[in-house]
Amino acid sequence: MPVTISPAAVIFLQHSSHLIATRKACNGPVHPTFTQGATVLISCKSPIRFAAVAAIAVASTFAVGAQATDITGAGSSFVYPVVSKWSAAYAEKTGNHINYQSIGSGGGIAQIKAGTVDFGASDMPLDEATLSKFGLGQFPDVIGGIVPAFNVEGVAPGKMVLDGATLANIYLGKITKWNDPAIAKLNPTLKLPAAAITVVHRSDGSGTTFNFSDYLSKVSPQWKTKVGEGTAVQWPVGIGGKGNEGVSAYIKQIKNSLGYVEYAFALQNHIGYAVMKNAAGNIVKPTIANFQAAADTADWKHSKNFNLVMTNAPGANAWPITATSWVIMYKQPKNLANAKVAFDFFKWAYEHGQEQARSLDYVPLPPSLVQQIETYWKTEYKM
Repeated sequence: MPVTISPAAVIFLQHSSHLIATRKACNGPVHPTFTQGATVLISCKSPIRFAAVAAIAVASTFAVGAQATDITGAGSSFVYPVVSKWSAAYAEKTGNHINYQSIGSGGGIAQIKAGTVDFGASDMPLDEATLSKFGLGQFPDVIGGIVPAFNVEGVAPGKMVLDGATLANIYLGKITKWNDPAIAKLNPTLKLPAAAITVVHRSDGSGTTFNFSDYLSKVSPQWKTKVGEGTAVQWPVGIGGKGNEGVSAYIKQIKNSLGYVEYAFALQNHIGYAVMKNAAGNIVKPTIANFQAAADTADWKHSKNFNLVMTNAPGANAWPITATSWVIMYKQPKNLANAKVAFDFFKWAYEHGQEQARSLDYVPLPPSLVQQIETYWKTEYKM
């Protein structure tokens, strides 16, 4: 006797564990036949046994469906590579899906303020006045590095040296060619072209821009007074790309270009990146160890709402443009069920996502900071 079950149940019957249960109940193999409308007819020797199997499959479908939750986040493109990996692993583990849009920190801040997403992500921390006005809290999720990225023929990744003053003067439009004496002095062994530098920056509101411009403000008095820092600034020169993705694409396409991106984007797009002279005067590479060296200088215990920027950090090996990404959520969630899944996702990431983070050259948060964050959740969020 054929029994008709829902298309959703078919998915579960096709899953190995459900097939095993079905075979046992039928005392033998099962033979699904698909008909129009995605209905399935399955026959086995005992109609009673099969009816029980079908009921189990349907019940499983509704049980999993009831438990699974889709939540939304938006913002930082800096953090997108690792959030993408975390989301896939978390969905496989729990069935809950994190739909994250890489739209830039400015967009993420705007969307969480508007309440259109369950969490925002930004590489610029919100100040106390903004957090209080909108009833928001924020906490770090990962630390990484921003690198000057370039496309200069004959110069391999990691072979060009830049310092803060030179980088600022390029973005101020004072240095316009690759063979400028300031660049040549830092790179005496490189054959630099007498070609114009195409400067690339972000066109959207960006936490990567905030950290980059904050760094330039710390190393260049002229940059600080003329341009300053922010998620969006009035760029003296250059062309704009949307997201780390857009800047990376421009650098890859345009010869003799220079931009700034999160390190994982430089690696994934196979574009050149510079090593840098840091605050201690040492030339350092963009490595997870050197991002960690900068992170080690951070005094999180005395930073209210985790508002701490670590650009131009002291330390012999500290990478000078090291950045934090923050998660921003309502202290009184608009959707309590979704908020609980979001907190569970980040707790899972802290406990189980370290290897994914390291594989992309991000710095996982230290256990002491994770403990501080979880205490913050309990005291600041109304769950």
